[in-house]
Amino acid sequence: MIDSIEKSVLVAIINNRRDFEIARDAHWYRIPVKSAPDNVRKFVVKFLAFYQTKAFKEHAYRVEWFAKISRITVVRRKELFPDERNEPKRNEDYFKIELEPLQPLPKPIVSRRWRRIVFTETTLDQLMHAEEINDLFHESPIEERLWDLLRREGISAERQYFVCEGGNRCCLDFAIFCKKGKINVECDGGMHYTKRKHMSDTRRNNVLESAGWKVLRFPGSDILTSATSILRMLKKNIKDLGGLEQKPASVSRAPSPKWHSVQN
Repeated sequence: MIDSIEKSVLVAIINNRRDFEIARDAHWYRIPVKSAPDNVRKFVVKFLAFYQTKAFKEHAYRVEWFAKISRITVVRRKELFPDERNEPKRNEDYFKIELEPLQPLPKPIVSRRWRRIVFTETTLDQLMHAEEINDLFHESPIEERLWDLLRREGISAERQYFVCEGGNRCCLDFAIFCKKGKINVECDGGMHYTKRKHMSDTRRNNVLESAGWKVLRFPGSDILTSATSILRMLKKNIKDLGGLEQKPASVSRAPSPKWHSVQN
């Protein structure tokens, strides 16, 4: 039995049908060693799930399939694709993740904002019960607490949301999209109170605010003990920006794996 707290699942991007067919028919997936997430590097990952991109048309931007991992080895790319004679990466190392047969999830896990997600480490329990992509993230206790508060109050947010603003790539703890603007909510743990981190946070805030983001930072202690005041402030800012922007996504059950090989 897999420990439900361990991040034993990797949700990985699959952006073309060839790679899906390799996973379905040849039962393996590849990840460059130099960009592999921690749970692969540490060989603690036990399951692989696939986030499908726009190549899958009406089944895009969702997770529908997963598989148990049978073995992980490190190989050169040229061993995976011997016909790629002119591939510049042919001598680079890859994790070859061998899989048992693909299985459909109980229901698709959708991205309501059609996000591009490369790798997400999560738990088996979250994979089995998630209703949308943001339910898959498993972060610090203060982030989990705030996420629970947002869901309870019906405040739609994107977790671990990457943006490129002013030449900087920033990962936002929470992004809230409103009709007249957007809000970045940050959960500040103890490390944020060093002088160096404070200066870094200030520069980051300035970049985001210049790009139109309203930045709200909450100390971890307040998130744990002052939920009412935090929610009051969040709701006021959302109201000031015209209320939440709604972007629903349709949900359908996963078809037979054969669907992916007959579409053009």
